[in-house]
Amino acid sequence: MDDVKDGCAVRIPPAKDGDVPITRQTCERLTAGLVRLVRTGRHLGHTAAADLYGDLPPTGWALLGPLEKLGEQRCGALADQLGVDVSVASRQVSALERAGYVLRRPDPLDGRASLISLSGKGAAALTRIRELRGQWARRALDGWSEDDARRFTELLERLADDLDRAGRGRSPRLRAAAPLAG
Repeated sequence: MDDVKDGCAVRIPPAKDGDVPITRQTCERLTAGLVRLVRTGRHLGHTAAADLYGDLPPTGWALLGPLEKLGEQRCGALADQLGVDVSVASRQVSALERAGYVLRRPDPLDGRASLISLSGKGAAALTRIRELRGQWARRALDGWSEDDARRFTELLERLADDLDRAGRGRSPRLRAAAPLAG
């Protein structure tokens, strides 16, 4: 079933075997909470980057994680993982390279391409950012029980997976009308 609210099309899947569909009120609270969470996250990201590393944008910092996790890769692969245009990723990689957080070398399989890797300085920067985010999380969750924090983490991971899956399945018309922030 399609529902339209504030000019946005929302696909509400049919209930399965006794499931109760989520009400409009719950959807509105959820999306408002997500907007607030994303806004807060962006503010914290900008604050961390500004406090620790000056004017390098958070998009650039987001490139470091995949390099640490998956190792050396092409700029196009990084762009795909972040869901941004390769030109955006390329500009961020150049800024990170100038600052010494990543290294670039020619791809031995294709001399026209480069492979990007995390430098020691980049790895140390990720460690510092994680420490700072961990401090913020500990302060924010100070009144939470371990069980509440674990359950919220499980639900948040599930929501992120489901949102990613839903976003990948959007129609071209909806993608053009509501591009993802990047």
